[in-house]
Amino acid sequence: MNSRLVNRVWSREELMVAFNLYCKTPFSKIDRRLPSIIELARILDRTPSSIALKLLNFARLDPALKERNVKGMSHGNKLESDIWNEFNENWDELAFQSEQVLARFQDKNIEETSAINTSDLPREGKERSTIVKTRVNQQFFRRMILASYNNICCMSGMRIPELLVASHIIPWSVDEKNRMNPHNGLCLNALHDKAFDNGLITITPEYRIRISEKLKNPRAFCQEHFLPLEGEKIRLPHRFPPARDFLEYHNRFVFIDQI
Repeated sequence: MNSRLVNRVWSREELMVAFNLYCKTPFSKIDRRLPSIIELARILDRTPSSIALKLLNFARLDPALKERNVKGMSHGNKLESDIWNEFNENWDELAFQSEQVLARFQDKNIEETSAINTSDLPREGKERSTIVKTRVNQQFFRRMILASYNNICCMSGMRIPELLVASHIIPWSVDEKNRMNPHNGLCLNALHDKAFDNGLITITPEYRIRISEKLKNPRAFCQEHFLPLEGEKIRLPHRFPPARDFLEYHNRFVFIDQI
C-alpha cells in the first residue's frame, strides 16, 4: 500500500467533505466497501479504509451515539472536533460550503455534483445563486435526515425511500436559522408528512404521536392509517434526534387539537 495515501495529513477541506459524507451515511453502513466511501476515497486520493476510519472518528463526537453507548473510534484530533462544532453552529452555511468543496475536488460545478434541477433557473446572477444554494441545501438535508433514520419513516415504519420525506418540525418559512438543523428534521412517509405539515398529527416532546380530533372519525382510511398511531412512540434516529423544544413549538403553534 502506498504510504503516502495512509500518512498524509488531512486538510480542513478534506475533513469538511468527510463530515458531509458522515451526515449522509447511516452509521450501521460505515464500511470501507461502501460505494460512497470508495468514491470519496477516489476523489481525495486516499484509501477507502482511511475514509471509513475518519467517519468513525466523527462518530466518537456524536452525542446521540454516546447516549446509546455506541462508539466510533476511541481517538481523533482537534480539527475533527472543530469541524463538528462549526457545522452544528451554522448548518446552512457549512453544508453548502462542504458541497462546494466536494464539487471543486471533482473539478465540476455544484449543480452537477448535487444533481439539482436547473432547467427553470436564470442563466446567471444573484437570483440563480440563491436558488442553487437553497436546492443544494434541501438535497443535503433530505439525505442527512433519511440517513439518520436509516431510510425508515419514524411513524409508520415504511422503508421505501421514494415515498419518504425529510420533514421540518418548525416549518421552513418560520425559522430560517434552523432550516438546515438536522434536529429540526423527521423522516416521514409522504402521507404523514402532509398531515404533520398541516397540523393533523404532532409528536410530543416525549416522542409520542398525537392525532388531531379532525382525523378521529369513523372513515375507514383514518381508522387504518391514523388512529392506530395515537400514543405510539416514534422510531428515534441513530443520530440527530428531534429537539424537544422544536417539538414543543409544533405542539403549541402548528397542531390542530380541535375540530
